[in-house]
Amino acid sequence: MSELRFTVDHEWLRLESDGLITVGITAYAQQALGDVVFVQVPELRTFDAGDEVAVLESVKAASSVYMPLDGEVVEVNSALESSPELINQDALGEGWFFRMRPNDVTALDSLLDQAAYERLTHEDA
Repeated sequence: MSELRFTVDHEWLRLESDGLITVGITAYAQQALGDVVFVQVPELRTFDAGDEVAVLESVKAASSVYMPLDGEVVEVNSALESSPELINQDALGEGWFFRMRPNDVTALDSLLDQAAYERLTHEDA
């Protein structure tokens, strides 16, 4: 597994060996949301960074998942539609949302690394 990158909106990104990026929400986000009860996965199409691509609902609130980089969603985790609890059980693994092909893979470098994300979440606490 390669190094994770993070957004200020609490999404994680992992560059895979095939050049695609897997995206999900962080453990911090899923803990704040509580038990996830519904997920609407993204459409397979091109999005701009910052576009809302998915929606999830928990026992506490509804929340959006945003496109972290310009690019195309090429695969979704359809298991989340019938088993949204995967997000609570394994946010960084089986609870991934989608895989994307970025327009510019070097844009990953502009996102938060693990240390910066931990500083951000500790400031929020």
